Amino acid sequence: MVGQSLKAQNATEEITPKYYSVKEAVFPFIKFLGVDPILGPEMKSTGEVMGVGDTFGEAFGKSQFAAGTNFPESGCAFLSVRKEDRIQATLIGKHLKEMGFEIVATKGTARALIENGIACDAVNKVRQGRPHIVDMIIDGKIDLIVNTTEGKQAIKDSFTIRREALQHKVYYTTTMAGAWALKDAMQQRGQYDVYRLQDLHKQTKH
Repeated sequence: MVGQSLKAQNATEEITPKYYSVKEAVFPFIKFLGVDPILGPEMKSTGEVMGVGDTFGEAFGKSQFAAGTNFPESGCAFLSVRKEDRIQATLIGKHLKEMGFEIVATKGTARALIENGIACDAVNKVRQGRPHIVDMIIDGKIDLIVNTTEGKQAIKDSFTIRREALQHKVYYTTTMAGAWALKDAMQQRGQYDVYRLQDLHKQTKH
């Protein structure tokens, strides 16, 4: 391919596959005690995996399984988001309820959920006193976490949530985009197919 023009390779038109591909980084946070498993500008991954599917939900779900991360089918979800994300959090909460999840949330998020008709229980942040959300994680009462933060202090305050979630293998996401992707994957669960690379390649040919 080196030294050959795109025209010589018959690659002058954009090809949009009919399937979805999701690449996921693999992070070794569990091996390093005390490290905050939040992403930043530094390169922290030790490899990459990919999931392919007819829908985005299927592809994303496969990428998570390939990375060694399993998300729950039911249980208790903890939601704690910044003010700008509360409208989205209520929509995510509605979907989680429909999938059979119970919901707990910090007071601000809980208020937004309840005002929109989504039942949930309020739980303390760590600095608000015990019992708090980290106690619930350690006690095995939390199965899923959606936690968005903004500002240095908020990130610092939520460090123990991320760390204990990692230690107790609780699936968590720190962005609303991640929460929506997770919602799609959970709704698609049980509908995964296996695709041959040869067949996928044929679909991209003219």
